Order: sequence, then C-alpha cells, then structure tokens
Amino acid sequence: MLSQLTPKCPTYLLHKAQALPAMTTAVVNAGSVLALESAQLAHDAGIIVPVLVGDPTLINKAAQTLGWNIAEFELVPANGEADAAAKAVACVHQGKAQLLMKGDLHTDVLIRALLNREMGLRTGERLSHFFHMTVPNSERVLCITDAVVNVQPDTKTQLSILRGATSVMHALGNAKPRIALLSATEVPTNAMPSSVGAKHLLEAMLPQDHAAARVFGPLAFDGAVSPEAAKIKLIEDPVAGHADVLLVPNIETGNAIFKQLVYFNAATAAGVLLGAKVPVMLTSRADPPAARLASAALAVVYAHHLHAG
Repeated sequence: MLSQLTPKCPTYLLHKAQALPAMTTAVVNAGSVLALESAQLAHDAGIIVPVLVGDPTLINKAAQTLGWNIAEFELVPANGEADAAAKAVACVHQGKAQLLMKGDLHTDVLIRALLNREMGLRTGERLSHFFHMTVPNSERVLCITDAVVNVQPDTKTQLSILRGATSVMHALGNAKPRIALLSATEVPTNAMPSSVGAKHLLEAMLPQDHAAARVFGPLAFDGAVSPEAAKIKLIEDPVAGHADVLLVPNIETGNAIFKQLVYFNAATAAGVLLGAKVPVMLTSRADPPAARLASAALAVVYAHHLHAG
C-alpha cells in the first residue's frame, strides 16, 4: 500500500539554506519544463541564482510554459547533453557557477564530464551520492549513502563515501554523526561479504575519521535504527538504534531502502553528489517538487561549508 501523504521539504533544511547567500548554479541542459521548474523553485526560495545551460530555444519555450521571466539570468548555449555538461563544468572553472544542478540529461553523461581528466572537476576522492531522508510529521533525519553511484564499492571507495557523508553531516550541524555500516548481521562472517566489508572498513579508518564520526558495524537495519531492537540484541554502542547515516554495502540495498521510504512513507529524498570540486544537485524525473527543492537546499548548505573549510 503506497502512502497518501504529501512529501514536504524539511523546514529546518530550507531555513539553513535561506540564511546563507544564494549561490550561482549552472543548470545542466535546462531546456525542459521539469529542469527549469527545479531551478525556479530554488530561485524563488532565495537559495540559488541560475545560469541556464542548454538549447536557448528549448529553454525559452519551457520558461514560457512556466510563465517565468528568465531575462535576468545568464544563458549559456549548448547543443545536446554532452555539450551542456561540458559547458556547465566550464562555468565552474570560469567562476560563473558555484554549484551544478542536473537538468534534462542522463546521469552518466554528467558524471563523464565531471571525471574528464583535463576539463573535469576531479578532487582525488571517489564520486559518491548522499540522500538526506525525512518523512512527514517526524523530525528524525535518516541519511543513506551510496544508493546511486557506486554499485559494489570496495574498502577504499567506502572510506571515501564515509568521509563524504561525515562532511555533509558536519555541514548540517552534527559534529559527531552516528554512522552504521549496514549488513544483515552484527557478527562478521565469511558467509556474508557485507559483514566482513564492514570490519575491513573499520580497520581502514584513520584516527581523524574516528574523531569526526561514530562508526559501528556490521549492523542489520533493525539494530541500526531501532533502540528497542538494539537493546534486545544486546548491542552496546552509541550508533546502535540511533544511526544518523546508513552506509550501505551496495547500490541495490541503498536503492531499495530509499525507494521504500519514498513510496511507503512519503519521504522527501534530498540528494547530492559528492566528491567533485562542487556539490551537484542530482534529482530524478520522478522526484516531487519537495525533493527537488530539498536537494537544492542541501547542496547550498554543503557548498557553503566547503567554502568555509
């Protein structure tokens, strides 16, 4: 049974973004109503100033459909997805944009532009994705990483994912986030590779990683999010039952959890791509307006955190 509740952009997250200066944001391939509507939502909320990259004819047509006067915004002509992605990345290099927002293009096209060795936005870290999940009528935040980019991350990649998630949580004001390394057991066993992977990740962490976050695993889902389950299972760790972040062992696990929350609990999934020189608002065509606005707010808060650091 699917939820009949309406997803909402979390007020606290939007207010955090609105308390900061708006950031210039290159909207990659902005020539569709959905892409332009996402930019309009964030602009009207006062958190971004869009730079519209794409086919000028399509962009103006979409703007007319929305009844949005875009004459004040810079428009960067581009021909097709790949050209739009390359020119949006160039906007960052040229100082025209501080953020990127995925518009009407495939995610893999955008990622190729980000990872281009000569013209991309590489940092030395692996790209990863972070979901900030909230549900109506609840103040609890549960974050999931990585449910979009890394299919079967090895220990080195998981360490990069962990550090990215920790950094976002710090940006949100959580100085010591509780991060659960998800599996289906609390005891490492060779029969369950994800449990052994959690053990290896803990061993690979440096002292500064432990100082920045409380990390524990392996943990099954119930032991990670339910204090009652953690108590019954006699799991004695501050993360158990109180996880702020679920670090999942593979993309299937993360994808299933986040979509279950969306479709059964009307969760708002604010998503941002990490590991490039600037955060990227990475939304889906199926995302409701609340999720697209929340993604923009999360990216703005995190980008300011990176600039300050």
